[in-house]
Amino acid sequence: MFIKRLIVENTTEIIREINFTNGLNLILDDTPSDDTKSTGNNVGKTTVLKLIDFCLGSNPNIIFTDTENKKDVYTLVKEFLTDEQITITLILTEGFGAHSGKQIEIQRNFLSGKKAIRKINGKSILAKDFEDELERLIMPEKDTEKPKFRQIISHNIRYKEDSINNTLKTLNAFTTDIEYETLYLYLLGCTFNEGAKKQALTSQINQENIFKERLEKKQTKTTYEIALALLEDEIIKLNEKKSSFNLNETLEEDLEQLNLVKYNINKTSSFISKLEIRKNLIEESKQELESSISHIDLQQLRILYNEVTANISGIQKTFEELVAYHNNMVVEKVKYISQDLPQLTEKLNVAHSELSSLLKQEKDLTERVSKGDSFEELEKVIAELNEKYREKGEYENIISQLNEVENNIDSLNKQIKDIDQYLFSGDFEILLKEQIKKFNKFFSNISQELYGEKYALTYKKEVNKKGQQYYKFNAFNANMSSGKKQGEILCFDLAYLLFADEEHIPCLHFLLNDKKELMHDNQLVKVAEFVQDKNIQLVISILKDKLPTAILNKSHVAIELSQNDKLFRIENYQ
Repeated sequence: MFIKRLIVENTTEIIREINFTNGLNLILDDTPSDDTKSTGNNVGKTTVLKLIDFCLGSNPNIIFTDTENKKDVYTLVKEFLTDEQITITLILTEGFGAHSGKQIEIQRNFLSGKKAIRKINGKSILAKDFEDELERLIMPEKDTEKPKFRQIISHNIRYKEDSINNTLKTLNAFTTDIEYETLYLYLLGCTFNEGAKKQALTSQINQENIFKERLEKKQTKTTYEIALALLEDEIIKLNEKKSSFNLNETLEEDLEQLNLVKYNINKTSSFISKLEIRKNLIEESKQELESSISHIDLQQLRILYNEVTANISGIQKTFEELVAYHNNMVVEKVKYISQDLPQLTEKLNVAHSELSSLLKQEKDLTERVSKGDSFEELEKVIAELNEKYREKGEYENIISQLNEVENNIDSLNKQIKDIDQYLFSGDFEILLKEQIKKFNKFFSNISQELYGEKYALTYKKEVNKKGQQYYKFNAFNANMSSGKKQGEILCFDLAYLLFADEEHIPCLHFLLNDKKELMHDNQLVKVAEFVQDKNIQLVISILKDKLPTAILNKSHVAIELSQNDKLFRIENYQ
């Protein structure tokens, strides 16, 4: 899909209508670079890229917050977008000219609640279903749950600092190595349908580790085991001291039974507490997963689907099957995560019942012991014994819970290991090497043509801090020189579009790039010439006085902005 048109409008008029075409598209800012009063950073050239990203599912906050410092909010822009009820329309097309193919029209505004506009081809879409619907229309042949649509297109849209300066690390800072592994295996066309399962298992291991950290907040398992052994020795000594008192036989038996009951009360109470923590963690994860189940009105969208299938041949998957596939995957995850809930609930019911019985026994025994004769020294020993038994019950429960967590982690790691047996098998690695070899033909040829240097993609197998193995991908300069990072990134993105076409991998055919002022004039001209006859749309925002004159003949100026004519033309509405 290419970008055909971007429209900015309010309820009464069109503020901007920006048309795009194949090849190089320029978003120009004619602010002179030597103008110290006007830096060109606030006319809206980067915002054009952000608006496209917004229509493709990004958060609306990107439009009125600083890209590098999210705490800086442009209040004037934010209020304008809401007060004027600004609507953004993005039209995507399969091609240009007479045979443009199908089109997708996306509309969004910046209001919330019932006033929010979130439409695709004229149909309102719920926020939670928006990304999935875009994926279904733009990448209908994609049959894996992970990576997600926004992850796949992350390298197509580069205006944030991280994506501008990193070739492969295009996602947020919290993205795990396992997620990047799944993303690049997909981009390279290496079929790996268990990527979602591996991420789910990894997430569960993280959950178990959090629970383990809570249990070991005060001491480690080894420390608890050592402390328990010392407690047992102290209990033996206290019992020996207690038995030396000359007491009647009935009182002795009652005291021993009372101590045992109190020990069991503490042990059961601690056991209940740990079970409830575990149950709550599972229920929180279950609720979070259930909230991602799609509830699209299939009847309403069937008409649209029939119209699409009537005009486009070759669609093999029904809309219902895609939604059902997504929901089934979520349901299976919910089943997997919540499979221990019935057993945990049953254990809790049994434990509460046992606790009630023990409390009643304690009450009866306490009353019976209090009626007998006792000595002050004996009472001190008994009090100390009670405390030791309480600590013993607590330690034993913590150790038991830690053993259970460790067993769960071992079991989950075993499942990941089973997946990795295929993922890191000789056959899969042969496939991976072959796909990287195909990709590098494009990558090295393009970089040689544009920059006179050969770049390439490589990988290595690494193990993270948790002992999990994964593929880590890297782009490097095949000439072993320092190279140019901006060139490497652009060449990678261009190479991927050509590679994806050859391998029939669904992808967007446009690239959005910001801050290309540092590129050399000759390189800009070469890039313009390169994309001119390729099935690629390159959109660059750049200062006009940084632009070589020759490039204007080889490109399309989508929009030209200035200090006197900014993107939103807010001044006209004040």
